[in-house]
Amino acid sequence: MERKTVLVTGSSIGLGASIIKKFASNNYNVVITYNNHKDDAINLEKELIKKYNIETLVIKCDISNENDIDNLKEKVLDKFNTIDVLVNNASISIDSLVSDKTKENFMKILEVNLVGTFLVSRTFGDIMHKNKKGTIINIVSTNGIDTYYEYSLDYDSSKAGVINLTHNLANYYSPYVRVNCVCPGWIDTPMNKEMDSDFRKQEEEKILLKRFAESDEIASLVYFLSTKDASYINDSIIRIDGGKKC
Repeated sequence: MERKTVLVTGSSIGLGASIIKKFASNNYNVVITYNNHKDDAINLEKELIKKYNIETLVIKCDISNENDIDNLKEKVLDKFNTIDVLVNNASISIDSLVSDKTKENFMKILEVNLVGTFLVSRTFGDIMHKNKKGTIINIVSTNGIDTYYEYSLDYDSSKAGVINLTHNLANYYSPYVRVNCVCPGWIDTPMNKEMDSDFRKQEEEKILLKRFAESDEIASLVYFLSTKDASYINDSIIRIDGGKKC
């Protein structure tokens, strides 16, 4: 049986790496993209080849740069000829006081998180639509729904935009390409392990399960959405946050 291929943007570390590992463990060929973490991407590739004996591709890609995306498309098609699953995971955040936020920083957040997601989706969504098969999964955040945080209002706004983008892309690429959106709450990433302990306890208290998610729990949902078992799930915004206190 021919292997399928998954592309996960921003997949050298954190949640993106967990998603890549989940697909690799299910016999997918994988495309790992990075912008700043080259060594992590290369080490992840070596780990996956050794453990799963799959085909891999590692590419530097700033998703706000159209030339980078064109290069990504060329390299992916040259090696794999197609793409079956696209996971838009890459994003950035610059937390600061509202009064300290600049137009330049705000626009940078939008260029990466919203416009970049659109550009990658259009590039590979067109390929999927032409082939009459494929799945796009956008990684957003509960910040884009109803978890508001004024220090990251630019990030929150960008994620709300990706939710709207998800609806529009699902409509545009129907009936051949399913487009869904996963909205995690707090995740127990290495970065979040270093947060202030009192703040973390306050945030955990707001969660019905009283803990942050493991990255693999989010990755499992993302993988499920790509499978035949999820073949009728489309244009859906799915939150995964352990339950939120009212």
